[in-house]
Amino acid sequence: MTRKPHFDAVLLLEDGTVFKGKAAGLKGIGTGEICFNTGMTGYQEIFTDPSYFGQILVATNAHIGNYGVKDSEVESDQIQISGLVCKNFTDQYSRQMADQNIQAYFEENKIVCIHQVDSRAIVRHIRDKGAMNCLISTDELDVEVLREKCKEIPSMAGLELASKVSTKDTYTVGEPDADIKIAVLDYGVKRNILQCFADRGAFLKVFPAKTEMSELNTFEADGYFLSNGPGDPASMDYAIALIKELMQTGKPIFGICLGHQLLALANDIPTYKMHNGHRGINHPVKNLITGKCEITSQNHGFGVSPEAIENSDLVEVTHRNLNDDTVEGIKVKGTDAYSVQYHPESSPGPHDSRYLFDEFINTIKTSKKG
Repeated sequence: MTRKPHFDAVLLLEDGTVFKGKAAGLKGIGTGEICFNTGMTGYQEIFTDPSYFGQILVATNAHIGNYGVKDSEVESDQIQISGLVCKNFTDQYSRQMADQNIQAYFEENKIVCIHQVDSRAIVRHIRDKGAMNCLISTDELDVEVLREKCKEIPSMAGLELASKVSTKDTYTVGEPDADIKIAVLDYGVKRNILQCFADRGAFLKVFPAKTEMSELNTFEADGYFLSNGPGDPASMDYAIALIKELMQTGKPIFGICLGHQLLALANDIPTYKMHNGHRGINHPVKNLITGKCEITSQNHGFGVSPEAIENSDLVEVTHRNLNDDTVEGIKVKGTDAYSVQYHPESSPGPHDSRYLFDEFINTIKTSKKG
């Protein structure tokens, strides 16, 4: 008699490494670039962050699902990750405010999961070998068959994904009679970023990623925000060209994450694909202007070239990562255009960096007076 295998899910990495575990979520196959997040909380906000589109997420926290799922704790309309890898996928939850358990949530969003694996070994492998494509399968368990499927996954380098997660139609956030109007270029914007601006009295109009300057002009914005999002920024020629036009207006510009990288590219600073990126809510950053340090929330797999900035007359570094000295913030000299690589809306994460929203609001107010 043939014995059934003790596993019903397979994680296959591009380099051929295989991990076997238990299946959860929807039965099927999930593909993408593997990455890991070191945050202890905020799994639902992480799952729904559009910047994770096209990626398989490894959670370093041992328990996922233990406080359930709440409908309001989302950054977009759906789960954005392509699949989840974790140690313990927990149906039972202790929070009375939760609306449902995580298994039902994954089934609704058609997301696969592999759990009961050595997540620490997986993270150490990615840390040493670097980011790579992978797949999770909970129906086909033949590794040789899966190897052929893995070869079909496109590389994240050169992949344009922002237009896939961007809004298709414009919409507004905040009070229409507000004194400050901000035009948002949606490359995968998180809801809490918009809320942080609205809480500070701004009225926002959110535009699709591929918007022409002529359409932006109809809003008569006081400033422009370049949002976070997924994919390779160097593949977004349409966004780089638009930002160059925005620079000509002289109005304040603020970018976060992908928006930070695009602002750099628009000022002749190239980007590069990182070894395994920064993802978590515990990354230390130093503000070089104030000298103060902050603990930040991050999610990015590309960075801005520090060597190019050193040789640039246009751009200066404003923030540095204290773990690896990577560029975390820039300013275009002589302008009100600046950006940060991390996520000051901090959802999830510590609120050390929310001052950046206040600074942008104040920059706009000063610009309007001038």
